[in-house]
Amino acid sequence: MDHRVMLIVGAALVIMIAASVFARRTGVAAPLLLVGLGMAASYLPGAPMIELDPELILAGVLPPLLYSSAVNLPVIDFRRNLRLISWLSVVMVIVSALVIGAVVHWLFPEISFPLAVALGAVVSPTDAVAATAIGRRVGLPPRVMTVLEGESLVNDASALVVLRTAVAGIAAASSFSLGRTAVEFGWAVLGALVIGALVGWLTVLLRQRLDDPVLNTTISFAVPFIAYFPAEELNASGVLAVVIAGLVTGALGSRRFSARDRQTQATTWTTFNFILESGVFLAMGYQLPDFVDAAQGETTPGEMAGLVLVIVGLLVVLRFAGLAGPALRDMEESKEEVRTRLDQFEEKLDSLTAADDREDARIAAARRRLARGRADIDFEEREPITRRGFLTIGWAGMRGVVTVAAAQTIPAGTSHRATVVLAAFLVALITLVLFGLTLPAVIRRMGFSQESAKDRHDAFRALLRQVGESAVDTLGPLESQTIDGEPIDPKLVTKLKDSILPRVLAGVREAPRLRPATLEQTMILQMRYLDAMREALAVERSIGAYSSHTYSRVESILDDMEKRLDGS
Repeated sequence: MDHRVMLIVGAALVIMIAASVFARRTGVAAPLLLVGLGMAASYLPGAPMIELDPELILAGVLPPLLYSSAVNLPVIDFRRNLRLISWLSVVMVIVSALVIGAVVHWLFPEISFPLAVALGAVVSPTDAVAATAIGRRVGLPPRVMTVLEGESLVNDASALVVLRTAVAGIAAASSFSLGRTAVEFGWAVLGALVIGALVGWLTVLLRQRLDDPVLNTTISFAVPFIAYFPAEELNASGVLAVVIAGLVTGALGSRRFSARDRQTQATTWTTFNFILESGVFLAMGYQLPDFVDAAQGETTPGEMAGLVLVIVGLLVVLRFAGLAGPALRDMEESKEEVRTRLDQFEEKLDSLTAADDREDARIAAARRRLARGRADIDFEEREPITRRGFLTIGWAGMRGVVTVAAAQTIPAGTSHRATVVLAAFLVALITLVLFGLTLPAVIRRMGFSQESAKDRHDAFRALLRQVGESAVDTLGPLESQTIDGEPIDPKLVTKLKDSILPRVLAGVREAPRLRPATLEQTMILQMRYLDAMREALAVERSIGAYSSHTYSRVESILDDMEKRLDGS
């Protein structure tokens, strides 16, 4: 490999690390620093020209980035916010693309309507990387963070489907077809759901059977591409298939993967994600001179400034207008209706008598659905998205690398292609700078209340105690336990009751040392109760009576204990 390429890669890694450290100390979002540093580097004397294939970004970088985010997003949080996420990432993306396309074509007739819609499609999806980085630092409510992350996971799929239809219109020199877009979008979603879920489920089953963290991690790197390329070949949404595969993997992995595999994967993917995200923002800034040179001759600086200002203005207006409906909707009446239905459902369940074990299992499953429904209502009351939350969501509408990469997929030779690509880049840059620099002040101005450390700790202890009690209820008393058909030594039962098992159920990582004669039996019993606690935690997590942070803390305790026992 050319030594200059290696030098550039090494220099890029140094810049990424320096920008990350500087961002943590100053509070400035790292993506903004990286874009600025990339722009500065591009104007250095002797700076080499680097051409990035946009397909490399969309097919090689975007899938692992989306997968990494999806696998860590709690499914229950995604489900509870699905209506708002769908509204922002599907309806508003399509509406924004069409409105921007119509206005741009009207004000700049030299840009054809299909090309204008393509421009609207590439600038519509938001990038939550900078917003969530800022939000975590200044205390953005968890639910608002979930909406931003969920929106950024799904809206790329919507935008790319609209872009695909617009590009087809450009190639055929025909008008944009809304009907064709609707049909293609329906298949894109359906196909992605099936392929993504199937890939996620099958790869989880495969990884569950392996006891090698290296192989497990290697397979996890392949999952995004295994989901992406088959979906794209079938004209479904590859990026949505990746998101679904990530959500399925995250949901199933908490029960089917070992603690060691989950920790290894989390560390590896965090590192990989950091390099990819930092690299694409750095490259985004570095490409500015190339975009400017390509657009010269097609448009004047004044026309470009007008085009960009129109698009940015429309994006701001459309985003806040789109959020006005959900923000003003009164949900109290619907909550009371749901409570009434749940109460009626509970009365019906109370009147039932199980005739056999199968019927008893069905009633138990129904009671879990009932508990989940009540937990959903409690969640709405505990963590509502207030008007201040909607205002913050509106102000977090930054665009990023997908906008720049997607714009470059417009076919070469298209009239005014360079103008559209530069406009998309400038829109992404302006929104990153404008919203990225002002978002911390907006969040602080909103004065969001945060859960106290005491409340978080109390919730953690309550959940830990609950899963511990459920484990004991499931397995029965220690006196009834057997190992290989043989009852346990009464002295060991006493020691477990008085010291070791209470520590396990309380989440204490260290346990007293035992004689080798009793160590094996003790480890078997501890793992037995830990497995029961994991099952109880999975049931509680499916209900969702606690916050995702609380479930993660308890799972972390169980993981630490499992790794300690495995290493004993």
